[in-house]
Amino acid sequence: MDGWRSHDTVLQRCVHKLDIGQSNDRQTVDISLLWLWLLLTCRAAILKAVQLFVVFFFFIFVYHRIRELCQQFPHGITDQVIQNDMPHLEPQQRAAAINKLLSLGQLDLLRNSSGLLYRMKDAQSASKMKGSDNQEKLVYQIIEDAGNKGIWSRDIRFKSNLPLTEINKILKNLESKKLIKAVKSVAASKKKVYMLYNLQPDRSVTGGAWYSDQDFESEFVEVLNQQCFKFLQTKADMSRDSKQSPMVQRNSSFATSHEVWKYICELGISKVDLSMDDIETILNTLIYDGKVEMTVIAAKEGTVGSVDGQMKLYRGVNPVIQPTGLVKTPCGLCPVFDDCHEGGEISPSNCIYMTEWLDF
Repeated sequence: MDGWRSHDTVLQRCVHKLDIGQSNDRQTVDISLLWLWLLLTCRAAILKAVQLFVVFFFFIFVYHRIRELCQQFPHGITDQVIQNDMPHLEPQQRAAAINKLLSLGQLDLLRNSSGLLYRMKDAQSASKMKGSDNQEKLVYQIIEDAGNKGIWSRDIRFKSNLPLTEINKILKNLESKKLIKAVKSVAASKKKVYMLYNLQPDRSVTGGAWYSDQDFESEFVEVLNQQCFKFLQTKADMSRDSKQSPMVQRNSSFATSHEVWKYICELGISKVDLSMDDIETILNTLIYDGKVEMTVIAAKEGTVGSVDGQMKLYRGVNPVIQPTGLVKTPCGLCPVFDDCHEGGEISPSNCIYMTEWLDF
């Protein structure tokens, strides 16, 4: 500071000499003034550079700290979390840092019952949403969180708190960019759910192998029922003809769901790829009909068809007595009987099984 003061004093003396005409060497004074002016200008530039340097590193610190908080809380952080972690940070500085991270596409802005949430954005998602505004990013994030089960526009509106007209505009824009797609749900044929474009819809949305264009393939299910029962019945007949002991005959009459699945796949009667779960669903309908029985045995880990050290075995059976009239009705075997009521999604008035049974 003494150096700066001495230069200011020299400058004042030189100016004073110019004013009163005491300088005999005007050129020397001009050079001194120029030198001092450059020195003072450099001092201001240095001070400004130091200030910018401090602000820059302060922002870097806040930026990295917010990222660390987002990593600690993957589901998102609120303003209160940031304030508790950095209590000396001014609200304007906190808002500036968050806005900068949002503009850079580093954070996702979400909304829940408690207010706004900030969550670290996935790098791949950030590249896809480059150039989109915050509202579009918010809707995309809500749809991404829904996964392959999708989400209705009504739920998007509730979570984003955006007007319905704005949501419809954003959905059309995202669909045109092939970032999302609309899928009709078998649970409500008149409604569409939205999910990311590259996702395969969940079975609860499409109905799995039993639906084609939202229509239930009853004939296909009936053919699978017949073929699965035929395989198990043939295996049971072969075990009875083996002339072995009754216990051996009984044990050899069982088949695993993997064996039934392999038999159906080799027949080539399905145009879609059937899974083990699909075959077990068919086998369960045969159990409800009283044509098949199931037992569960312990199995070694890694055995084909085993789950959690257990394996399901099935075999065809002949009913000892004919079922009663009530059991023959669709309601007698309906697995969602408790959920069936008038006015609901499942009701007697719109039950296709009841309609077919009455027509028969």
